[in-house]
Amino acid sequence: MLKARLEHDAVFGRCLAVAEPVQRGDLLVEELPFAFGPKRDSGIVCLGCHQYLQFGEDGDSLDRCELCDWPLCGVCAGGDDDGIHHRSECVVFSAARVTFAGNVSEDGVCTQLDCITPLRVLLAKEANPKRWEVEVAPMEHHESERRLNEDVWHADLVNIAQYLRGPCKLASRFSEELIMQVVGVLEVNAFEARTARGYPLRCLYPYTGILAHSCVPNTARSIYPSEGFKIRLRAMVDLDDGQPLHHSYTYTLDGTAQRQTHLREGKFFTCNCERCLDPTELQTHFSSLKCGQCAEGFLAPKQPTEVDTSWNCCSCGASSSNVDVETTIKSIQSEVSGVQALEMGPHRLEEAERLLRKYKSLLHPLHFIATGLRQLLIEMYGRVQRYEMVQLSDDLLERKAELCRQVLSVLNKFEPGLSRSRAMNLYELHVPLVLLAKSGFIASKLNGGELRARLVDAIDLLKECVEILHYEDKCSQEGVLCEVAKQALRQLTLSVEGLGSELD
Repeated sequence: MLKARLEHDAVFGRCLAVAEPVQRGDLLVEELPFAFGPKRDSGIVCLGCHQYLQFGEDGDSLDRCELCDWPLCGVCAGGDDDGIHHRSECVVFSAARVTFAGNVSEDGVCTQLDCITPLRVLLAKEANPKRWEVEVAPMEHHESERRLNEDVWHADLVNIAQYLRGPCKLASRFSEELIMQVVGVLEVNAFEARTARGYPLRCLYPYTGILAHSCVPNTARSIYPSEGFKIRLRAMVDLDDGQPLHHSYTYTLDGTAQRQTHLREGKFFTCNCERCLDPTELQTHFSSLKCGQCAEGFLAPKQPTEVDTSWNCCSCGASSSNVDVETTIKSIQSEVSGVQALEMGPHRLEEAERLLRKYKSLLHPLHFIATGLRQLLIEMYGRVQRYEMVQLSDDLLERKAELCRQVLSVLNKFEPGLSRSRAMNLYELHVPLVLLAKSGFIASKLNGGELRARLVDAIDLLKECVEILHYEDKCSQEGVLCEVAKQALRQLTLSVEGLGSELD
């Protein structure tokens, strides 16, 4: 840890706080994972590089480790550096002569691989007992709460604990209680990461993992696959000495009810952050519906963290039940899911626009469903057939710019400062602004000075985008975008400098 210190809070338990005043972008914590491996409920993946592998119906495939016969791609089996991550469990499987069946459920899940990441944590415990005792053992695993979900608990007991102690012959090394503790530590604390090639996995970071949660986080984390999945935690905004550090355990662009459900079911607590306790979600009305009884009001939850809260109009006082609101939201979300499932193309874009229009009279303009549709549209305008960037009319360029501004207005509240989501939307916004400025100048709607001013605005967007993304691993999607943004920034700067010379 660099500029953070471990503290004990009456509400959050073990947590981290700022050890000295910091500015946005300052490094707070960096650490290597205690262990990492496949996500829970994954398909069949290479146990070296985590790429998805194709197995036949009988479980037969050429993509197997020559020693233990478990899934390993040819590159990793041939001595690639990623292959070393498989060596520890390879010894276990080889000694026990336990085979990999390659069975996959109808939904594409290979439960036999659920044991891999817990096993790697257990083997790391043996290799580094001091780090286990000091950093990992104290981590929350919520055994009593997890036991209440009998189906999941039983599945973990059979597929992981009993499998490792039985067929894998590890009963003398690891107790059932210890294995189930490790399963819980991973479920409650692990972070999802991606390899340099974009394949998902999960990593256990003992210090970063104990950060307290907030639906308005003040830290940003970056994981570096090129450095052994090292994580770096930075301040998103300026922070004072002693200020608690937070990150979000949820997707910040979900509504309060959706975030609370995720936290209750997956993290076993109710969030009482400022955003969750505010029916308007910091004046965004991110979960609010338009009132059916008056023209100006919006329905917001009276007690947002309560499961059965009533919804009241902030203008006329009309009330609706939580059941009615949930029914409405689920119906709309079902339609949105149908659009998201469509193949990327013009029909998908047009359907997303249609849904935005259809529910304009029902949802607050910044409602999380509307915001999600806008984000979907931002990613499609300029990238799908008939709507490629060079084909967009000025009206559609304005449309994309407005979509970006609306999403950014929400992100500025929920992810202020060094937010990757903000950076990506800043980049998306600069493109239509540049094209509109140039087309306006060509059409003599803008003079040279006005063109230069518009381009300077776009440069400012790119500068902030680069400021945020330059902390990312260069091989990540965000790191690649950072290089693209840098190039665009250089070109725009040259254009503005040329315009300045002409105007002088």
